[in-house]
Amino acid sequence: MAHPRKMPRTVPPGCPETPIPCATGGLLAILTRPWTMHILWVLGHDGPTRFGVLRRKTTGISSRVLAERLRMLEARGFVYRKYEPTIPPAVTYGLTSRMDEMRPVLEQLDRLAGIWYEEDRRAGRLPGVEAPELPDAEVAAEDSPSR
Repeated sequence: MAHPRKMPRTVPPGCPETPIPCATGGLLAILTRPWTMHILWVLGHDGPTRFGVLRRKTTGISSRVLAERLRMLEARGFVYRKYEPTIPPAVTYGLTSRMDEMRPVLEQLDRLAGIWYEEDRRAGRLPGVEAPELPDAEVAAEDSPSR
């Protein structure tokens, strides 16, 4: 039985030939872990925050998962950890300059997500959310082809 010829593998620009994940994939793997964006949002919104306060503001997260995420984010340079040897010890977390560079990207992503959410809501593509009733003029405008 003849084997089909293998097609040459195309590699996206900026990604290595080896199976090591490309930079974008690695960044997205970090940011899309459960709770990560919520933690970053709280720190970005509230500024440097002590561990206990951060845990209360991320309702539903366990101390263990919060500590794991913070260690990972610190190791990757997204957050800093400031330890003060007081009684009890004070541990504060805040965003690094790396997150300052990321802020415009996340803001643009948030705008795009909002636009797509509204489009999906109007089209009835969101599970459990009914499409709103539109006046006849809006329905006719949506049904006409775009130019």
